[in-house]
Amino acid sequence: MAAKLGILAGSGELPLRLVDACRASGRPVFVLGFQGAADPERLGDAPHAIVRLGAAAEGLRVLRENGVEELVMAGPVRRPSLASLMPDWRAAKFFARVGLRALGDDGLLSAIIKELESEGFRVVGIESVLGGLLAPKGPLGRIEPDDLARADIARGLEVARALGALDVGQAAVVQQGIVLGVEAADGTDALIARAGPLRRDGPGGVLVKIAKPGQERRADLPTIGVRTVEAAALAGLRGIAIEAGAALVVDRAAVAAAADQAGLFVIGVAAR
Repeated sequence: MAAKLGILAGSGELPLRLVDACRASGRPVFVLGFQGAADPERLGDAPHAIVRLGAAAEGLRVLRENGVEELVMAGPVRRPSLASLMPDWRAAKFFARVGLRALGDDGLLSAIIKELESEGFRVVGIESVLGGLLAPKGPLGRIEPDDLARADIARGLEVARALGALDVGQAAVVQQGIVLGVEAADGTDALIARAGPLRRDGPGGVLVKIAKPGQERRADLPTIGVRTVEAAALAGLRGIAIEAGAALVVDRAAVAAAADQAGLFVIGVAAR
């Protein structure tokens, strides 16, 4: 029998999709949701517990008591300040060693993965459990970018690579060569919302979302879904470009259908 999987659950639909995949394959599963991020109602009847993000000792205890051997991280969690985190003794020990303020998101996640593995757990990537999520190269729907959109994609890739190298964010919105916004702590949805009012006359902008250089691939890979397409359409964007082989597409068929209906392109591109 496959090792029991523990899902470290943030928000969104990925945790439940992982639960469904485990049940379909007969794999035992347990969900550890983070308070303020995971919605217990969206976990259905999956065995689960909800803990504070700073309650590391309790979280480790719960995982061990439920026989978890492998862990997967699924769904975004808003990064708290150290004051609002209220770390217990175990979390405080970790942060004292790694320095919370000195780490960007990817650096922090990489440090957390190492810490979990030092506790005896094996941390795996979502794709190893839920296949078919990685974006393919090329258009997902019927619509393809024109030359102007491809130029905006190229510019967006330059900006996103520079942003990622600083471990700040994964995405940028570019319209007619002008950078309308970049992703920061508020995330991709907020970036799209901020870019909307800055739209210029003429063809709409493009959201470009890629993995950070050297990113830990077991956590926080760039992800889009139907909601991303809907937000892009509302903001007047004309398309979305994501990194082929390194970005996750939640429900590819639904994303393609939503893009076609909205008149947007969604395309997987080489980013390096």
